Amino acid sequence: MKKAGICCIVFAMSVFIPMVTEAADFDGSKPLLCSIISVIECTPAENRTVSAETIGMPQFIMVDAAKMKIWPAMDKEGKKTSEIKRVDHVGGNLILQGVDEGIDKNREAVSWTATISEETGKFVLTAAGDQVAFVVFGACLPL
Repeated sequence: MKKAGICCIVFAMSVFIPMVTEAADFDGSKPLLCSIISVIECTPAENRTVSAETIGMPQFIMVDAAKMKIWPAMDKEGKKTSEIKRVDHVGGNLILQGVDEGIDKNREAVSWTATISEETGKFVLTAAGDQVAFVVFGACLPL
C-alpha cells in the first residue's frame, strides 16, 4: 500500500513540476524571442490584415522585461529599442506597456500594450496612434 502511495506521489511530481518550470519561462524573468504571426491595421476607413513589414515592424522581436526593453531581433547593437514603461502580472499573463516615437521619429507616436500568456508564450500586442490602431498576434520562445 505504501509503495502505491509513493508511486502516485512520484508520478504526480513528474507530471506537475515540469508544468511549473515551463510556466516560469514566460513570466518575464528570462528574455524572449517573439515572432509576429498576424497584424491587423485599423483606421476609421477600414480594417485590413497586413504584414509586419508593411507597417515597419520586424518579423522577430526580443523582449527583456527584466531590462525593460523591446527591440528588433536582428538589431544586434540595440539601436532601435523601445522602453517598457510598466510590467504587471495579471491572470496568468505578463502585461507590458510602453510608448514609442518610432524609428528616427519619422512616424507619429504610439502607445502599446503586450499581453503574453505565462503558460503558452502566445501574445497579443495592441498599439494606438493618431487615427490608427494595430492588433498584433504572435508567439514567444524563452532564451
